[in-house]
Amino acid sequence: MNQAEIKEFLESFQDKRDRTIVIVDWGNVEKWDVNLGWKVGIQELAKLVKHFAYGKEHLRRFYFGEDYGPNEKATTLRTRSGGTLLRAKMNRFQVVSKRVKYIHDSERASGFQPKCNLDVEMSVDLIRAVNEYDQAVIFSGDGDLVYAMRFLHDKYGKDFVVFGARGHTGREIQDAPKEGVVQRILYADDFEYRLNMHRSMGR
Repeated sequence: MNQAEIKEFLESFQDKRDRTIVIVDWGNVEKWDVNLGWKVGIQELAKLVKHFAYGKEHLRRFYFGEDYGPNEKATTLRTRSGGTLLRAKMNRFQVVSKRVKYIHDSERASGFQPKCNLDVEMSVDLIRAVNEYDQAVIFSGDGDLVYAMRFLHDKYGKDFVVFGARGHTGREIQDAPKEGVVQRILYADDFEYRLNMHRSMGR
């Protein structure tokens, strides 16, 4: 997808931005750098998202875990987690979060494996807001949401666009367009000029 095609695609949302919901699974998005070779910036992402959903903050939703570390009694957010959640709020996303769990894992040097899956929250929010949107833009390569998307498409006629990174999208997502559940899969790779956080930092 070249820049002219991207411009045309974004302009197609001009008259439906108040009836589009955006779901950002940041835990998935931040891992795209493995395939992309660059990092997606939250500020850059927010600027792109405004082409899809504008005005209603609750339709621009950002999902990420609150990491307090392995001590279950800790009350101070770790710097990375706290900074990410703050930047999302500053960029006018509605943040949905829950505490990161630490599971014992003897194969890791720390002895713990952090885990925070927000797929249920994303699915419930998509269903709860069913009367407020006609289409959804999903920033996640995780195929776990496809079950909810299929239900919303079949029962309510909702349309879905999915953003992923090449090599970082699940089989369920790749198969979803064949069923008509996903209208289009877009790749962050093509949007590097809009999403790369280092471009705005002069690097």
